[in-house]
Amino acid sequence: MDTDVIVVGAGPVGLTLAGELRLSGVRVVVLERLAEPTTESRASTLHARTMEIFDQRGLLERLGSPPSQGAGHFGGIPLDFSQLPTRYPGQWKVLQAEVEKLMAWWATGLGADVRREHDVRHLEVIGDRVRVHADTPSGFVELTGSFVVGCDGEESTVRALAGIEFPGVDATCELLRADVVGIEIPDRRFERLRNGLAISSRRPDGVTRVMVSTFDHQVRHGRQPPTFEEICKAWELVTGENIGNGTPVWCNAFGNASRLARHYRRGRVLLAGDAAHRQMPSGGQAINLGIQDAVNLGWKLAAEVRGAAPEGLLDTYDEERHEVGRQVLCNIEAQGLLLLGGPEVDAIRAVLAELVRHPVVNDRLASMISGIDLRYGNDSSPLAGARVPHVELDTGTAVTSTTELLRAGHGVLLDLSGDTGRHGWLRGAAAPWAGRVDLVPAMPLPGGLADALLADQIGTVLLRPDGYVAWAGDQDSDPRPHIPRWFGLDPH
Repeated sequence: MDTDVIVVGAGPVGLTLAGELRLSGVRVVVLERLAEPTTESRASTLHARTMEIFDQRGLLERLGSPPSQGAGHFGGIPLDFSQLPTRYPGQWKVLQAEVEKLMAWWATGLGADVRREHDVRHLEVIGDRVRVHADTPSGFVELTGSFVVGCDGEESTVRALAGIEFPGVDATCELLRADVVGIEIPDRRFERLRNGLAISSRRPDGVTRVMVSTFDHQVRHGRQPPTFEEICKAWELVTGENIGNGTPVWCNAFGNASRLARHYRRGRVLLAGDAAHRQMPSGGQAINLGIQDAVNLGWKLAAEVRGAAPEGLLDTYDEERHEVGRQVLCNIEAQGLLLLGGPEVDAIRAVLAELVRHPVVNDRLASMISGIDLRYGNDSSPLAGARVPHVELDTGTAVTSTTELLRAGHGVLLDLSGDTGRHGWLRGAAAPWAGRVDLVPAMPLPGGLADALLADQIGTVLLRPDGYVAWAGDQDSDPRPHIPRWFGLDPH
């Protein structure tokens, strides 16, 4: 066997998954069709939950200080993201190419093997192995691994070769998009004009992104991007402005197609990112959804490869992320109707614009788009399934945080009792899972969520490596019935 996991696609999702796998010591080879990283940044927005994940992996310092904005939208209707209960409220403007560069640095630094100009043409599952054939400039190569993960986009070769159905609907409306230099036009934020929708914004580097859709609902067919002339014609029809004197950096188009893979897992073949779901990239949700797929999958797949996974752990990836994909596609479909619908949606937009003035409605929609309202499963224990927020902790010897404790990619058992006898008992109880679960005695520093934890008498919290609560109980509760569900049976 050449490797443990073969990842197909070296975009942000595939590289994130490669980094997560290497964090757990799993061998991974990433196969990418392109010879060089793309400079085309279709996505440009990171949401709060993705920023939290990057922080949990220690990547934000490398990312620098990207600009952020508190204003967002739901189908073009303004929303306030500045009050979200997170250290990263708002929307963070990071071009997709920069995200890809960051994740490539992280994954390769951890030892991921990225092979470019490898165009996957065939795969077959043979017992406990997957054999992948790829076309390269030097001819066909063959690679085998325990699993293959398709992170190869909407037209996923892996999905097609695995025979995974991709039900949904094709586009009925389309937005043409281009990054253009050398033009001077006003910024337009989701302006619905007589003949269509126009969006434009000028970046600090002088590049202007334009997006335009006409209300005649013309949809181009085929996979070729639109010409710059087509975009100029549509822009002039909608706005009356001539941008033909500019120089396009790149041009593309996207529609309101909506498709969700029937399964995210079929045996030893898995899907993540756009290979698993096709959606209109409204509000930048697509890249964030894909990165979060990868983080959910990484530790589970690594445990399966190492033989440390409890039965059914890998299936929870499909169960959890398929439902999240369904929910996100639902909200994007609603936004597509509001954005690209003709005059017939004006009344609906007016009602929703009135409703979002109420904080409870605004915050619900902002939380939905940003991903911080996500809660996995329906466990009755307090906090179980919720994301792990940033909480400052005093271990008695140092000040740390829930964020820093997740850097190693392990599970974490937090002992918040402050009782040395209780901690000694927990040390013995959790000892069989040493190396998989880190036991940490800590007291939350006063304020915010720490006060809520103490008020709810939460004394013990089990954290998943992906930054979600696996289980929580009071200071007398026994974690041993709950650890095996996520970290396997007693390995000794």
